[in-house]
Formats: sequence, structure tokens, C-alpha cells
Amino acid sequence: MQMASTVRKLKVEVVEARNLVPKDGHGTSSPYVQLDFYGQRKKTRTSERNLNPTWNEVLEFNVGKPSQVFGDMLEVDVYHDKSCGPTTRNNFLGRIRLNSTQFVSKGEEALIYFPLEKKNLFSWIQGDLGLRIYYVDEVVPPPSPPPPPIEEVKPEAPPPAEPAPPPEDQPKPPDEAGKQADPAPPANADKPNEEPPADQAQAQAAAIAQPEAAPAVENAAPDAEKPTEEPQSEPPVVPPTEESKDQVDPPPATEPVQLGPEIEMMAASVTQSVPEVKFARSNGPQPIKTPFAQQSFTTLDPTQSMTIEPSSFDLVDKMHYLFVRVVKARLLPTNGNPVVKIAASGYDVISKPARKTNLFEWGQTFAFLRQSQDHSSSSILEVSVWDTPSSQDRDFLGGICFDVSDIPLRDPPDSPLAPQWYRLEEGGPHGGDLMLATWVGTQADEAFPDAWKTDTAGNVNSRAKVYQSPKLWYLRATVVEAQDILPLTALNEDASFQVRAQLGFQVLKTKLSVSRNGTSSWNEDLMFVAAEPMSDHLIFTVESRQPKALVTIGMASIPLTAIERRVDDRKVASRWFSLEDPNGEKRDYKGRVQLRLCFDGGYHVMDEAAHVCSDFRPTARQLWKPQIGNVVLGVIGCKNLMPMKTINGKGSTDAYCVAKYGSKWVRTRTVCDSLDPKWNEQYTWRVYDPCTVLTVGVFDSWGVFETDGSKEATRPDFRIGKVRVRISTLQTGRVYRNMYPLYVLSNSGKKKMGEVEIAIKFIREAPTLDILHVYSQPLLPLMHHIKPLGMVQQEMLRNTAVKIVSVHLSRSEPPIRREVVLYMLDADSQAFSMRKVRVNWFRVINVIAGLIDIARWMHDTRLWKNPTATILVHALLVMLVWFPDLIVPTLAFYVFVIGVWNYRFRSRDPLPHFDPKISLVDTVDRDELDEEFDGLPSNRPDKMVRARYDKLRMIGARVQTSLGDFATQGERLQALVTWRDPRASGVFVGLCFVVAMILYMVPSKMVAMALGFYYLRHPIFRDRMPSPALNFFRRLPSLSDRIM
Repeated sequence: MQMASTVRKLKVEVVEARNLVPKDGHGTSSPYVQLDFYGQRKKTRTSERNLNPTWNEVLEFNVGKPSQVFGDMLEVDVYHDKSCGPTTRNNFLGRIRLNSTQFVSKGEEALIYFPLEKKNLFSWIQGDLGLRIYYVDEVVPPPSPPPPPIEEVKPEAPPPAEPAPPPEDQPKPPDEAGKQADPAPPANADKPNEEPPADQAQAQAAAIAQPEAAPAVENAAPDAEKPTEEPQSEPPVVPPTEESKDQVDPPPATEPVQLGPEIEMMAASVTQSVPEVKFARSNGPQPIKTPFAQQSFTTLDPTQSMTIEPSSFDLVDKMHYLFVRVVKARLLPTNGNPVVKIAASGYDVISKPARKTNLFEWGQTFAFLRQSQDHSSSSILEVSVWDTPSSQDRDFLGGICFDVSDIPLRDPPDSPLAPQWYRLEEGGPHGGDLMLATWVGTQADEAFPDAWKTDTAGNVNSRAKVYQSPKLWYLRATVVEAQDILPLTALNEDASFQVRAQLGFQVLKTKLSVSRNGTSSWNEDLMFVAAEPMSDHLIFTVESRQPKALVTIGMASIPLTAIERRVDDRKVASRWFSLEDPNGEKRDYKGRVQLRLCFDGGYHVMDEAAHVCSDFRPTARQLWKPQIGNVVLGVIGCKNLMPMKTINGKGSTDAYCVAKYGSKWVRTRTVCDSLDPKWNEQYTWRVYDPCTVLTVGVFDSWGVFETDGSKEATRPDFRIGKVRVRISTLQTGRVYRNMYPLYVLSNSGKKKMGEVEIAIKFIREAPTLDILHVYSQPLLPLMHHIKPLGMVQQEMLRNTAVKIVSVHLSRSEPPIRREVVLYMLDADSQAFSMRKVRVNWFRVINVIAGLIDIARWMHDTRLWKNPTATILVHALLVMLVWFPDLIVPTLAFYVFVIGVWNYRFRSRDPLPHFDPKISLVDTVDRDELDEEFDGLPSNRPDKMVRARYDKLRMIGARVQTSLGDFATQGERLQALVTWRDPRASGVFVGLCFVVAMILYMVPSKMVAMALGFYYLRHPIFRDRMPSPALNFFRRLPSLSDRIM
């Protein structure tokens, strides 16, 4: 029976429009909406004489494949209907153009109001159009016309079958089965594709290829022990030239389904052509005769798949591997589960036990690193098959030897090398056949991710992976009021109520509300962080504060799937929820609570510090801006790493890298027991904002001990160091390949752990003007500016998001552990540190150093220390006073000259990295570092904590004095006109009147010229005492004398 297929459709719900332009000549319009998508045009009804029309119509479009004729844009045009009113044409009211990448699946849609755009420069357009757009996958039932042809075939089939019943009781050869099915070509319309056709079968019609499989199922069912496997043994014999045609591996297995070669395996068992093992027309190496040395081998654990994006690997070095793919074997003289032993490049490994179906199947790939061509063990590749009986002794069933120099070299995009049958040698009189493929490739080979690799020792926790952070939403819960919640014991007295909301481990409470009549009001917003899939419940509990303890009035549980999503600040309707007794078996009415719930998709859920954030996109996909480019990272390797642990008396490091940008995390494979590991892995991220940061961290893994079940498996992965790269510092198309030192700061000081080599390149996908336009846009989405979150609330939500992400990634396989996520996301960056206080102080001094230099230069100029410069300043003053229009251009030109001058001295070093000098890690006191890494609450001795407190009090006293001085200067300014000192205020007010009269009568240019020359007068006309104006200001009173 043919399976039902699905068809993707785009549904556009046209809700309403607001504030449209009147175009009918009578102050109104009769609008309708016309939509175009993939060559399909549909329109809504006309809303007559309405500038705020409401349609609520759903229009459906078929989604086709990408086409050069029809773009992937949805064009929405709003017109005025000429049939309504005196107009003679359909006047244009606005348009919207949306890219299909902004659309989401059903369940994630939200009502969005898009501003209408102009068609040309002279169009007068205003208003917004509310749309709800989403994809829907509709199930298409399978076609059912074939039954009549099948009924016609059945009466014709028995006559030829009656004279020859014996052939139908046993399986027939493929050619005979095909001839038997030839008279019934219409039957294949009702049969699914049991197996994809092979290369030589593609030249035939589908009516011939499919009936071959139909009788195979019927004939094989009575005889086979596993009926689901038997249909796979009937296709015709096909050389294994394509690996992507067979998908018939019925028993569950941990390995990926092995493709194409299994067609040949099944065909061999049916045609019984075992004695004829043909090597003609083969591309693989020919075996050589070499005696096998029965030596010790290491047991190989089953490998599991990893996910690495296809890449050209142009930023990293090629690493050549010897690949051996063991597919299956036949005619082995054993009833057990044999294993394959491979000896190459100095490594001896054993595969997992074979899966026994009709043949013996392994489907494993091994990758042996080729470090040198002259290695003694790299010239011969030995592949042998061994039996695994219940005893520990293993019987030798045969083997094959290859000369490595004869093995072909394969480099993508070459097609995969087809596995071939090889006769096992020296296996006794009943030798079997082994199907395998061997070639020399690089880490860019598609077989590399799933292969057992020598540099990872085959550990299941050592493979590379690509991870995705969960999609996070801000959940806004507004607690409005509650009714009928007054306990019977508090009818005549005031009662205090509060609402407790819980989502997972997040618990928030409202303020207390006092009520006498059983109705309490809060109108308070509670913000949570929720992750998809939305499987949790939001629980609200109304509590009453009693003298002894809190008393639970009732509880309401709301599934997250029932909460509305929004992408802007539109009003969400509130709802009433009944409260139930959480402890009672019966659902008694305990009152009701009014809530306003919504997911705010217009925010970006922060999980990183703002200054090192890698993504600023909002949660709602509909609001994402177009991609501007890609960033490609090549993780090459590390050098001179420090031993991180001691295993059997020897220092060891099992290093791996983790890179994070946006919601995508990548983890390289773990190179075991190496202080100079090489990864040479390459990854790509999409870039939506250039002002973002890519983070690369290096860690030491304890996961290699998890297979032993030892206590070391629970130890955290040690941090070795990390590198940050800001995308805006990268030039387009340029490859930056450098070594970066890895530092770790601990309570004992800074320690260099080694060096990491990475290569990074930014590829521009958008026009240059679009990239420059991004710099004029706000970093955070619009909702952060319409309804901003407080700093304390933002930090609390960020810590919650970090916990959710760490829990999600720690459940992956292999996991990214919690300590790794916290280190990559800088979860502890906001902790108090005296070192960081001092660093920030020097940063402020460095920023204002330019202003201090300008002030010092002006002071030297007015003191005539450089007479030439002072005379030039006089000339500049005269020019700017008499021609004030030159002031702004002169300042702009001066800044331009400074920028061009500094361009000559720009940094030509590698990309900016952690700077120990700026961080003050070399000069910091050990006690301050110990305080920085001390947790809360402190676990240090009381004497040490008291000393820290005294030091903090001294610093606080300095800050207190500085704040007091700043407040004193401001209060003196206020005292000029507040008459705290009547004499001083009278003098100042009178002086202001005199100055005003003089400026009314004297041109301002003359006054400015006089003040400038007075300020720049020669020192012989100066007094060493402070100026009278400064003396007058310092004598003004402040409020400091009133502080107790």
C-alpha cells in the first residue's frame, strides 16, 4: 500500500489594517489586499469606505521548489477598489515584501503589524497591515485507481501457474521472477517502492522493476524466519557501484544503515553464486598473500554518528587517513558472531560482533591516521575475520592483506568508493568472502564523521558534534486580580494575599495585597524564561499570610501550549482561571484569578554578557533581519599544552575545542593523550550582525573514563583557555590564521596553558551598503526599547537562561558539560572583583586621557610656553569669531586629520585577544585574586573575611568623599539663585543684569574676541592668585554642613 505524502502550503491570515490613506475623494477608502506568492495571486474581499478595515480571511498558497522565475518573496499590495466610489482606477494604498525565510510553522505564528511601504518616492502611504503567516503540512491521501487493474491480472495469472506448481513453491532466480511478473505491468501502481532500482535497472521501465520485488515477498514469506528481511534477498545481482540505493536493514542497530552494497549481498545468497567470486572491473586494490600474525588486539566499541557540516576544509590542513570500510561477509564456517581485526599504521583494532541476518553484517568504517610514509607498519594493511565462540579462544576464519601503496587516493567531491567482495585466505577448506572498501582520504571525507579514528582511541565520548541551543522565550505573566479568595476565618479582619508563580525551577512572587472583601489587586508583571518544546505547566498559587505561616488558598495550573504568542507590544486579553485546592481530591471552587499571559517573541533572550554577545536577534523568527554573511572557523590544533591530569603516573591531556556563535555550538573530537593535538576541523555560522563575538574554548576531558565506570567520570572538564573574535574586526574575504596564547586565571594567579591555532574568515553575502546600514540599527530588538527590562531583572533572566541552556546541552550525547557552558557564556562575569574595579578605573582614565591632554595643551598655550603656537591660536580665534560658520567644518576636518594620521599607526598584529596588561593579572595581589574566586557565602576564615571587610570600608570611604565633593559643586551652582547666601545671590543676579545689558548693546563677536584675548593674555598681565570668579564660586554655601 502506498504511503500518504504531505504537501507544504503557506497560509496567510489577513486580519486588519490601520490608518490607511483616503483615496476615494471623499475622505475614505475601500481597500482590499492582493497577495502574490510563487506565481499565485489571490485577494481578499473589499471593505467599503473604511480606513481601519477588518478582513479575517485566510488565503492559501502552494509552496513550490526554488525557482529562478518565481522568487521566494511574498508580495502584499493594498489597493482601493475603483468600483466603490468615484475613482476610475485601483489606487495604491501600500505594499509589503516579505522573504519566505521569515515564515514559521503552524503553532509558532503570531499577529504582526507590518508598516506599509511606498511603491516609489512620490507615493503618499501610511498605515499598518496585520498579518499572521505560517506553513502547514497537509496530508495528501494516496491515489486509489489501481484496484481494477489488479483484479484483471489475478484471473490471468492462475492459468500459466497451474501446469507448473513446483516452481512457485520455491524462490525463483531474478530473471525468471521478472518474466513471471511481465504480464502484469499495471500492478506496480499499487505497490510501494520496495527497493530503489539499481544502476542497470534504471534503464528499464518502472513497470518491470517493481514487479520483480512483488513475487519475492509472496514467495519468501513461508520459508523465512524473519519475514521482514526476506524481501531484501530477491533483487537481481547488481555490482556494488552505488551506496545510496538500499535502505533495507530491518533489525534495530546502533550503527547507521549501510547502503548500496547490501543489494549485492542479498543477491549473492539467492542466486547461490558463492563459488564464483569475481574481482573483474574492480576499482579497489588487489589483495596480496601475506601470513597473518596472531597478535593482541584492542576491543573496539561501537561508533555512533556525529554531525559535521559539509565543508571544503580550505582553512585547515589536510590530514590523510587510511579508511577501511567493512560491510559484510558470506559463507563463513561459523554460527556465531564473528569480528573483524584490522592492523594498519601501527594500530590493531577489533570491530563489533557481526549482526547475523542472511549474511554477517558489520557496516563499520575505520580511519587510521597516516603520520609518515616510512612507518614500518604502514606498508601493509591486514584484515582478518575471527570467530567469537563462548570460550575466550577465537578461531581464525581467514584474512586479506593489502599493500598500502596500491590503495587509491580519494578526495571529495569524488564519488564514494564501492565496496567489493574479496576471498578470505588461509581460513581453511571452507573459506568465505568479505565485502570491504579501502581508500586513502582526508578529514573532508563523508565517511570520516562516523568512522572509528585512531587519534580518539575509538571512545564514544570523543566524537565531534554540532549542537543547537534551545529556543528561549520570555514569558510575561501579569497578575491582575483575584476574587472570592477570602478565607472563612477572616471575614471581619484585613487579610494579606500574594500570588506565587512557578515554572520549573523558577519561582516568583507578587507583592502583598491587603483585602477585606475577598478581592485583591496586584497588576504586577512576572517574567520567566521558557524553552521549547513547551511541555511544562505554569502554576499559580494564591497564598494568604497568617500570623503563624502562609496558608495556600488555591492553585491554577496552565499548560504553556495554551498561552498566546506575540511579537510586539499589543494588548493581550486577560483571562479568568479558577483556583482549586491542591491537596483535596475533589476540585472545589476556591476563587478565581485574572491573568494576562503571553510569550514575548519581540525580545532577545540574553544568555551571554552584552559586551560579548554573539546574537541579538529576537525570539520570533518573523522579525529576523536578512543574513549579511558567513563566518568560517577552522580549528587547527594546540601546541605546548600543560598536562592536566596524571594517569598511571604519567601526565596526560585529552583536549577538545568548543566554539559558540549564536544558538549553534560545535565540539571537536577529543584527541586522547596528546600535548600537541591536531583537529583540523572546519565549521560555518550565519552572521546577521557584524557587532557580535565568536568564542572558542579549549578543555580537557574526563569523558574517556566513563566507559570504565570509574570515579574519574564524574569529574568536571578542566578549562584550558578561550579566545574571542569580534566579527566586525574581520576584513571581508581575508583569512586570519594565528596562534593565540591560552590563559587561565585562578586564585593562584595567571597561568599560560599553551597555545591554540585557529583560522577564521568572514564571507560577505549581502551588499556592502546593507552591511553599513546595520550599523545604524539598534543592537537589541524594538521591544527592548518599547518596554525595557531593568538591569537587575535582565541579569536574573540571563542567569536563568544560562541554567536552561546548560541543562539542555548536558543531555546531549556526547554532552557539553555544565562547567563548559558556564565558562563559555561567562556566567560569573558579574561577580565582585577588586581587580576588575581597578581595571575599570584605569579604563576611565584612559578614555579621558585625551581630554586631559587637550586641557594641558590649552594651559601651556595660554601661558605662552610655545609663543608660535599661541600666536597661531590667536589667529584661529579671530577667524572662528568673525566666521562662525567655519566652526563645525573645522572640527570635522580636524577629526578627519586625526583619523587619517592614526591609520598609519593602526595595529597590524593578529586579531585582538585577552591582554594580561590591561587585565592587571600580573600585578594583582594574591589576596584580591583569592577574594575574586571565593564563592558566596565565603568559606574563608573569619580573620581573612574581617580583613577584606576593613579594606572594603576604606575604599568605600574614598568613594563617599568623592560623591560628597561632586554633590557640593552641584549645590553651589544651585545656591547662585536660591538666596541661601543673600549677598552672594544679590551680587550674582546684579552681575547677570549688567552682562545682559552689555550684550544687548555690544555685538557678540566683539565680546567673544575680547574674552578670547583676555583668556590668552601674556603671563606678565596675570596674577598668580586664583581668579575672582573662582574665589566667588568656592565661597558659595552647600548642604554639607547640614549632614549629621
